[in-house]
Amino acid sequence: MADFPLAGLKVLDFSRVVAGPYATRMLSDLGAEVLKVEPPEGDVTRKLAKRESGVSGNYLQLNIGKQNICLDLKAEGASELVRKLAAETDIVVENFRPGIMEKFGIGWGDLSKVNPRLVMLSISGYGQNGPEREKAAYAPVLHAETGLIARQAQMSGGHPTDIQFAMADSYSSLHGIIAILSALRTLDQTGEGQHIDLAMLNVLHSADDYAHFALDDIWPKPPETLVWEAPEDRQILIVGDMKWLWIMFSTKDDLQDPTPEGADIPTKVRLRQEAMEQHIRSHKSFDALTATLDRLNLAWGEVHPFGPDVYDQPSIDHLGTIVDVTDDAGNARRTVQSPYRFSKSQSGIDSNAKTAKRGEHNVTALKNWLGMTDDEIAHLSENKALRSD
Repeated sequence: MADFPLAGLKVLDFSRVVAGPYATRMLSDLGAEVLKVEPPEGDVTRKLAKRESGVSGNYLQLNIGKQNICLDLKAEGASELVRKLAAETDIVVENFRPGIMEKFGIGWGDLSKVNPRLVMLSISGYGQNGPEREKAAYAPVLHAETGLIARQAQMSGGHPTDIQFAMADSYSSLHGIIAILSALRTLDQTGEGQHIDLAMLNVLHSADDYAHFALDDIWPKPPETLVWEAPEDRQILIVGDMKWLWIMFSTKDDLQDPTPEGADIPTKVRLRQEAMEQHIRSHKSFDALTATLDRLNLAWGEVHPFGPDVYDQPSIDHLGTIVDVTDDAGNARRTVQSPYRFSKSQSGIDSNAKTAKRGEHNVTALKNWLGMTDDEIAHLSENKALRSD
């Protein structure tokens, strides 16, 4: 792993579901040694959309490449073991509800005492110390409370419903990586670690490119669709508002204005939209349509049905987006590769990667990280602090 940017770093990963596991998966792909600390009941995503055998694709995608110990934090000796591991690690990541880590004596105050150089990332919905710190915060909750769901419904003219993408979780993981790398840079300069308090509420507002509309109390634009029915019973998304598309089609593609003289604005908008719909569908083929759009320098994308076919596009193989791996039951599986491509360094997982079972590395990780003996590890297992499948 010497050619990987983060080779040599150790990460202790207490996170589960998406916010956190995605960050530590990317740190692993960049060369860090990640030890996932999983509770006896397991990460809930192990069973999401589960196949006949093996872990779910969701768990595999977010956790492949990590080592795994299964630890019951309520058991005798568990908290002491965590503190020992923290003393040997560079980064700790957790996304418990605020106060949980402190309850077990493994919060920032406890861990920074045993390792002053530690960088610790805590992801929560509303921050570690705010008035809503104890409120349960899954991604859909944040999507609702930041206005994302209502805005999407008003823009599309549909019923309010959550987006089918854990945006709050994924964005928090990515911002968590940025914060971790920034704290490591500070560590290099000062020799001191630090705690990162990352609130998903703040992350979504920070990443929202429509935030300025809300802050200025200006509604962006009326409901409209960018998706059009295309030849060959296909659908196409064309970037640009109605006014711009009309200008391009009418001035550069000879589309005639069907609006009668003296028509009011709503009538003009409706008739021009109908004319554009007919014009788009009138092309002899989908390729003929895209050739027109390319000639007009309009950005477009085919609306692909969600499923395996979305990975059949020509750039997928070129980019190496999909990689063949193995799950915890030995099944051959496909998953998504990390997106980093360096000119000199390496990144990503390879076909030898597999998803660890719960507690698969109880012995090897504790020996390698702490130099523990078989008897010491056996004692933790006898106390039910360590578990395994």
